[in-house]
Amino acid sequence: MTSAKVDKGQDGRPAVATADAAASGEGYQRALGARQIQMIAIGGAIGTGLFLGAGKAIAKAGPSLILAYAIAGLVIFFIMRALGELLMYRPVSGSFSEYAREFVGPFAGFVTGWTYWLFWVVTGITEVTAAAQYMTYWFDIAQWVSALIFTVILYGVNLISVKLFGELEFWFSMVKVTAIVGMILICAGILTLGFSDAGDTASVTHLWSDGGFFPHGISGTLMTLQIVMFAFLAVELVGVTAGESKDPKTVLPKAINTVPWRIAVFYVGALIMILSVVPWTEFEPGISPFVAAFQKMGLGVGAAIVNFVVLTAALSSCNSGMYSTGRMLRDLALNGQGPKFFTKLTKSGTPLVGTTFSAALMLVGVWINYQWPGDAFTYVVSFATISGMWAWIMILVCQIRYRFLADRGALPQSTFRAPGAPYTSIFALAFIGMVIVMMAVDKDARISLYCAPLWALILGVSYLVLKARNPENKAFAKR
Repeated sequence: MTSAKVDKGQDGRPAVATADAAASGEGYQRALGARQIQMIAIGGAIGTGLFLGAGKAIAKAGPSLILAYAIAGLVIFFIMRALGELLMYRPVSGSFSEYAREFVGPFAGFVTGWTYWLFWVVTGITEVTAAAQYMTYWFDIAQWVSALIFTVILYGVNLISVKLFGELEFWFSMVKVTAIVGMILICAGILTLGFSDAGDTASVTHLWSDGGFFPHGISGTLMTLQIVMFAFLAVELVGVTAGESKDPKTVLPKAINTVPWRIAVFYVGALIMILSVVPWTEFEPGISPFVAAFQKMGLGVGAAIVNFVVLTAALSSCNSGMYSTGRMLRDLALNGQGPKFFTKLTKSGTPLVGTTFSAALMLVGVWINYQWPGDAFTYVVSFATISGMWAWIMILVCQIRYRFLADRGALPQSTFRAPGAPYTSIFALAFIGMVIVMMAVDKDARISLYCAPLWALILGVSYLVLKARNPENKAFAKR
């Protein structure tokens, strides 16, 4: 293990350390290489929110959904650069709750860790629900059966090793990237050469001729922001991988800087092509616009292939969920804010108990699919969005606080400073606030705001109980 001079953070702990030292302190194996981290970052931006959720969003906003994705994508870039600045200051696994503890307080770290854990449990349910829906394209099988099978398989994969997780995510992401690029090229060919059933009618004029670019007005576009932001949830997963990356200070900045072109190609570019080839009025909520587009083109085999791809995307996100939940629970336990048994690792460096506990709760998704197979996706998406955005809020608040201290010499400067901060971080916070307001207005999304106070109450009571039982624990002391 190499040695290096270590700067002290606000809490007296090492702020900057070698990768080997950090790995040793957390007990994880640094087995994720550059290509795996890059693909995890790319794959995090391509999931069910795009492949399935975009169908409902297109029906609500029409072509203006393209603008919604572009603006939200810019906000996501601000969030990721804020996270990157924090990661280069101190790259640790469970980064969100660690930074919240240091820059806001112990209760903020407690809330952030448990809320991000809940986000991935709920997201896992969301993704396994979507995967079960995709299976009905080929087979007449009950959704809950597919959901159960997928949950068990992915749980087994996550127990083996982080290297296998990284490899699986690499290939999951490769399938998604290849498929979207291929679809964009096919749509471009239809627009220029006119082949397929859609060749005679395909035209970029569909973006403004069928009711205008804003067919339901600006309000219709604003009401899709919840779905749009849900599509981007998981891009911050690279922060969780920091503790298991081979070379975080080199790999993570490169992965974060790919965010703009990822969004430009996979969201904006893909939607421009799809909505140019097939009028937005022909898409239906609950049906993947990618699958529907190939069916409208008369390319049945292509539709089946895309359905396989979107199935892969859902399983990829669920796989990521199982990975991150185990790490977040272990981080909470190591800081005295969770049961000690969550600290246990297997010989391969996998948090066995935390992953098992989270996978067991994801089985709730099986029950949801059994009870409400038609509405399951809508129910869980709204709650996943509000819980996931809490992590973004904490990232931005912590970055603003860190920049304030670093600029005054109280902390070492990050080697990857966020451009335009803190103003870009403040703008991102305001945007997230607007999304929450839109969720309150939307009757379908409002359920998540009803659940949020209940979750806050549970966390508040739990925190007070833990603090009363462990008054000497430094995890509950102000720093």
